[in-house]
Amino acid sequence: MRILITGATGFIGRHVVEYLLSLGNHSLITTAMSSEKDALSLCPLLKNTNYISKNLDEKTDNYYSFFLTPDCVIHLSWRGLPNYDELFHIEHNLPANYYFIKNMIQNGLSDITIAGTCFEYGLLNGCLNEEMPTTPVTVYGLAKDTLRKFVETLQQQYSFSVKWLRVFYPYGHGQSEKSLWTQLEQAIINKRERFDMSLGEQLRDYLPSETVAEYIVKVALQNDVTGIINCCSGKPLSVRKFVELFFEERSYSIYLNRGFYPYPKYEPFAFWGDNAKLKRIIG
Repeated sequence: MRILITGATGFIGRHVVEYLLSLGNHSLITTAMSSEKDALSLCPLLKNTNYISKNLDEKTDNYYSFFLTPDCVIHLSWRGLPNYDELFHIEHNLPANYYFIKNMIQNGLSDITIAGTCFEYGLLNGCLNEEMPTTPVTVYGLAKDTLRKFVETLQQQYSFSVKWLRVFYPYGHGQSEKSLWTQLEQAIINKRERFDMSLGEQLRDYLPSETVAEYIVKVALQNDVTGIINCCSGKPLSVRKFVELFFEERSYSIYLNRGFYPYPKYEPFAFWGDNAKLKRIIG
């Protein structure tokens, strides 16, 4: 199968490329904004793919032909993260991504998997399932949720399969410097004696980035389960426990300065994903 991966140099994109290459039976087309030289420095494995540098803000008349007529697309590209409340998500990302998807569909694409976000749910607490209403409170969540609705409207006019993956909390090497995981890494690298954090009692749904990539690929390569699919563990874990386990696994002793930061206002206090649909795919 010929598969196009957008955002291939990104945090999750690199792991998706690695997992697909490990399967050994697909022809990969990859793309990102980076030049080929810069892309290879970020992800050396891209040398085993057909890499095409492209800024999706710069429109192309026929993206489907431009990207060598893939059988399916794993669309991970999204700029400006983790700045969740920048208007850039609505004013630039939303129209650019919609144009790309619509253009691909109009010109022949029949199968697409798109990365959404748990932030589409807004401030709902508890176990979140795909049938719940979406009430996003961040600009990022609103832009993603609106894009999903646009894509669903496209399905009324064009015949294609779409899998919309609501990704919860991936973590791992190569994540944004603002992420909790990277801050924990830096605490050890810099031999800090104290780690500033919130009280840490809020519940989240964490998955290693490698596992997220595996789930994305397994969802993309099937069509028995389509539509909105939570990409999550289904297991709530407190931020405090996540931090404690990180340091325990590395035998690093550090004082946790709990309560230094307030709880984020854009996140519910306790939420995790219902992964029943995902389980139907991954077993």
